[in-house]
Amino acid sequence: MSTHDDLAELTLATASEAVASGELSPVELVEACLRRIERIDPLHAYISVYADESLQVARAAETMIAAGHRLGPLHGIPIALKDNIAVAGRVTTAGSKILADWEPDADAMVTSRLKGAGAVILGKTNMHEFAWGGTSANPHFGAVRNPWNPERFPAGSSGGSGVAVAARTCYGALGTDTGGSVRLPSAINGIAGLRPTIGRVSNAGVIPLAWSMDTVGPMARTVADCAIMFNVIAGHDPQDAGSARAPVEDYTADLHRGVEGLRIGVIPDYFFAHLQKPVHDAVREALKVLEEAGAQVVEVEAKHIHGNISAQLTIEAAEPSAYHQRWLRERPEDYGDDVRLLLEVGETLLATHYIQAQRYRALLRAEFLDAFKSVDVFLCPTLPFTATAIGEVLVEIDEGAPEDMLSAIMQFTGVPSLTGLPSLNVPCGFDDDGLPIGMQVIGGPFQEATLFRVGAAYQARTDFHDRSPDLDRL
Repeated sequence: MSTHDDLAELTLATASEAVASGELSPVELVEACLRRIERIDPLHAYISVYADESLQVARAAETMIAAGHRLGPLHGIPIALKDNIAVAGRVTTAGSKILADWEPDADAMVTSRLKGAGAVILGKTNMHEFAWGGTSANPHFGAVRNPWNPERFPAGSSGGSGVAVAARTCYGALGTDTGGSVRLPSAINGIAGLRPTIGRVSNAGVIPLAWSMDTVGPMARTVADCAIMFNVIAGHDPQDAGSARAPVEDYTADLHRGVEGLRIGVIPDYFFAHLQKPVHDAVREALKVLEEAGAQVVEVEAKHIHGNISAQLTIEAAEPSAYHQRWLRERPEDYGDDVRLLLEVGETLLATHYIQAQRYRALLRAEFLDAFKSVDVFLCPTLPFTATAIGEVLVEIDEGAPEDMLSAIMQFTGVPSLTGLPSLNVPCGFDDDGLPIGMQVIGGPFQEATLFRVGAAYQARTDFHDRSPDLDRL
């Protein structure tokens, strides 16, 4: 581990063990990450980098360890935050011109918990403006580019966090997820990423998109790394009215338990329809891997699932427009064209549209909760296609039939968003162009530990998570 690149290739768990043993220092890890951040500058993954401050914190972390005070697995580990998550005294833009100079007075709760666990905050990652979009083509801070192919998009809205992890510039990152904004860039960039049960992680200090579906989730190289981060950020917060009082657990406890006897649900007429062939084949093969490990695949019918995209887009249009109403009237020119248009469309929706979408949510949730009586998790693709060219607004899933990117991208991720259920992206393959493919594992309420268990069992039998993009092409 003599070079910066060697250090950057470590997983969070391995780096943590090396710090705890004294083999590595937090300063070495931060220096390695800062070198990589400079190297990937053309990818526009970061909005702000706290080079001096992160080194100071790393030195303090090193001193604490030498004195026998280690705060846990994240002590001295470099972590990045999406730029809609508040850091006290640091500009938090949400990828926008409107908040270009805004400095929060206090940390977001998730920031506070990471700091309390000894994590070193490296900086803030780029994102789709105000998290309202799935491409991370930011007009104010530059379009985020995919490290596997810089001409392709990284998905969004947490595209910068996905790229930062995939390019090995940090050992983990936080993103936010409303309609898929953690899981989509995790899939497109070949990393693990969790959308928690709604209310499991505090939203206090996080700039909202759609309040009834927003949540914060970890993004990291491996499922185990995500579980380590989740142990720190999960839990009730009285500052957040939507925070759940459900007890937390050690989310790393079942990582080696395996999947013997576990029931995996699939909805064949939805989960395996309307997919690019490489995605279809990769997810089918992933199911075989889990079956060989002892899991049982169970086919399930979901009569109402086909309406989920319409309901998702209705709620995700109406709620942001309510939040942005004043700025949209006073400073419309400060929004990017795509986000301004989406906010304007949200204001044209009728109250009946929104109410019907919320009624649908209740129906779909009830259907899934009933299905969990016969299965332990569901498994499906995370999105139906691999990374498209930067700037594309249409995608071709079925040959010769281009369709709208925003609706297509949420074909599968909208289901957990609407139902409030947890879901985990796990890398499961690559297409012929070497672009990552992800599968989504969906669990029952507060069953994140089961998702980590499934993901870890799969990663114990595959090596997709070990592959890294070639940065020499930058």
